[in-house]
Amino acid sequence: MPKTEPRRALLALADGRTFSGRAIGASGTTLGEVVFTTSMSGYQEVLSDPSYRGQIVTMTSAEIGNVGTNPDDLESDRIQAAGLIVRSSRPYSSSWRSEKPLRTLLEEQGVVAIEGVDTRALVLHLRSAGAQMGAISTDVLEPEALVEKARSEGGMAGRDLARLAMGSVPPEWSEGPHALQAVGARPQGLDIGEPVRGARPKIVALDFGTKRSILRRLVEAGADLRVLPGTASADDVLALQPDGVFLSNGPGDPEPCSYGIETARQLAGRVPIFGICLGHQILGLAYGGRSFKLKFGHRGSNQPVRDPSGRVRITSQNHGFAVDTDALSRDPKVKITELNLNDDTLEGFEVPEHQVWAIQYHPEASPGPHDSTDHFRRFLDAAARRAG
Repeated sequence: MPKTEPRRALLALADGRTFSGRAIGASGTTLGEVVFTTSMSGYQEVLSDPSYRGQIVTMTSAEIGNVGTNPDDLESDRIQAAGLIVRSSRPYSSSWRSEKPLRTLLEEQGVVAIEGVDTRALVLHLRSAGAQMGAISTDVLEPEALVEKARSEGGMAGRDLARLAMGSVPPEWSEGPHALQAVGARPQGLDIGEPVRGARPKIVALDFGTKRSILRRLVEAGADLRVLPGTASADDVLALQPDGVFLSNGPGDPEPCSYGIETARQLAGRVPIFGICLGHQILGLAYGGRSFKLKFGHRGSNQPVRDPSGRVRITSQNHGFAVDTDALSRDPKVKITELNLNDDTLEGFEVPEHQVWAIQYHPEASPGPHDSTDHFRRFLDAAARRAG
């Protein structure tokens, strides 16, 4: 058979930098914020994480696609990232769990992707110039024309991407960890431990673009879970008589999520609350904090965070915005608990008198380390005490 010529593709950044390569996904043009993740594995979880909505993801690992894809590792109902950039991808997979190669999944779901890019040079550029809007195209291969397309796309600030990402999970969620997670060895002493005893606490999860693995961990820890969209009001939540409320992760800027901020403000002090990632930021704004955009964000599974005991957790993160520590500290009820060791940005706070806990990182570890799964148990214990 004659050898098929690879399809050309071009990546352009809004600041004029371009990279040529080969197409490995769907044909066409995609626009989004070009970011990078330092995770060395877990590309399927990354791509299907709703927190990557509107972003073109650069993988820093040299080879992507080796283990293919499978339904168990999807964090939502489809690929959420706007595009994918890799150094090298594998056309075939070599895992017994794989059901289809990554390239096939990208093509089937209409995701434009590029390989053959010097990702080390791209990441160094993004660290220096900052994350920015960009475009990948198999159709527009003239650099200046594609740069203009990248510049025409509005930035992430001020966009309510959470409203677009919510609603991909059913309201009644009862699924625990899938079979491989259930039998897999997880570090002892750092895990959720035995489920809460007594009555199963009723937890309402507000979905701003939640990952399925977070819901699985809540169920594993003993929650009787009900999922509502992030636009639900405090009255909607309280009508379900919850013992605890969970605010999920999600994409983009927290400030446009005024609906979630107001709901969190009205629920504070009435029921235990736990927020992760965007949920953490929404709680921070509800307590008078302000958010700001990071230069290139925190994305990857090796972010060091220090807690009040001095213990350092290695955490999984995916966010481009953060809550200002000084502004949040003005509320005397708020206790700052964790900071990022790379840049001293806020990674966690609590409000003891309201039984509110918030962390910026992803303790469910999909993908990432299992240092922080104990946060689920702490929240569920508080909810179980309320349930009696």
